[in-house]
Amino acid sequence: MSDNAANKPFVLDVDGTFLRTDMLYECFWAGLGRDPIQTLKVSFARLREPARLKAELAEIAQLRTDLLPVEPDVVDIAFAAQSEGREVLFASASDQSIVMKLASDHGLSTRVFASDGTTNLKGSAKATALVDAFGEGGFHYAGNAPVDRLIWNHADAALVVGDSASAKAMKAAGKPVTFIEGGWRMKDVLKSFRPHQWVKNVLLFVPMIAGHAFDVNTLLLTILGVLSFSAAASSIYLVNDLLDLEADRLHVKKCKRPFASGAVPIHVGMISFVILAAIALGIAAYLGWAFFGVVTLYMALSLAYSLNLKRLRWVDIAVLATLYTLRVVAGAAATGIYVSGYLLVFIFPVFLALGCVKRLTELTLATSDDRLPGRGYGRPDRPDLLNVASLGVVAALLAFFLYSFTEQAILLYKTRWLVWAAELPLAWWLIRMVRLGWYGKQDYDPIVFAMKDKRGIGLMLITMAIMFYAAGLWQEWFRIG
Repeated sequence: MSDNAANKPFVLDVDGTFLRTDMLYECFWAGLGRDPIQTLKVSFARLREPARLKAELAEIAQLRTDLLPVEPDVVDIAFAAQSEGREVLFASASDQSIVMKLASDHGLSTRVFASDGTTNLKGSAKATALVDAFGEGGFHYAGNAPVDRLIWNHADAALVVGDSASAKAMKAAGKPVTFIEGGWRMKDVLKSFRPHQWVKNVLLFVPMIAGHAFDVNTLLLTILGVLSFSAAASSIYLVNDLLDLEADRLHVKKCKRPFASGAVPIHVGMISFVILAAIALGIAAYLGWAFFGVVTLYMALSLAYSLNLKRLRWVDIAVLATLYTLRVVAGAAATGIYVSGYLLVFIFPVFLALGCVKRLTELTLATSDDRLPGRGYGRPDRPDLLNVASLGVVAALLAFFLYSFTEQAILLYKTRWLVWAAELPLAWWLIRMVRLGWYGKQDYDPIVFAMKDKRGIGLMLITMAIMFYAAGLWQEWFRIG
């Protein structure tokens, strides 16, 4: 910064400069979480009235400005200027109600320049307001976008965040410039897709394995199905993270997620959602209308879960179990393999139990008896969750046993007592998962934990080995006996 006129006020843009986020998008997604119908109604009705749009969305959202992620380097410079006795204040295109709250949260000047429901304070409008207040060259200004050049042209010095082209232009114009990298990385965008969660889509292979259809065509169709479901799941994870910004910022681990931390801008997440959804539905259409219908249902139900259902006690767990079961149905739809009703009756209670394990883990690791942010459970609910998980385990094992008497099982498995024997390692695995959840000894996501748990993987491999032997597959593949 220039030492010229050291007492001149330091004016900060907010969105993308002081904050690593944009408060308009923050209000939109917070509003969707609180009142989706009214938020969408306002967004469409006020699309051409930006100042009014921002004011009405801010009223719906009731944004926690104290939780919004800041740009650390800008904050340090701002506080250093304040310690020198200079006035540090915000000038933002965001609505004045939330800009004033943000200023109060950070102990900055209560004098703010912001949109007021009538005037959208951006570009030339902001420049005019600042020149009227401080005079030509009477202030230093921090911004992050090409539109801010209209303000920098009238400022005494410029702090530029992320916009290297504007930094060069201001230097060429003879302005003292301080440049901060800012920006986002593709690595963080990919992280927001949660690729580690794609492992859940191995459930699409269940019909292929259960039906012993190990031909190349079935394998390729299943892989395409997995790709479609992975893109669909990631698109919904993006929506879920954007709806959960406040809850994630209050969470000890989730606060580091790309959108909650501000590592990735919200608008990048919205664009990524559209691209991933198009990929998912495009592949689904190629695989046939049955698979397309399953993917569409999965995405619609996942969206409903993200918007509201995840906040409803017990309903959230049932929906999670349904979403996992739909993956098995999708595997059948992609390949045309018949799936026994008993298989679905087995899968659903397994994931009902694991849904309870997920909540048990969260509650066990919680630091207080308060309800989980964005969820309907508190630590007093742990015994009830344990009971439902136990019922899920019993129901799953019963369905597995009854399946052994079906016409399909009799046709596929020559040695039925081995099918019954396979229940032992399966039961051990399920009971172990519930126990680990009760004592908080696994990750927040039991499926991801299961894929990394060596002992659990061993139990599942033993179960599959016994089933394959009962079907005579080992004998056929390795010419045993």
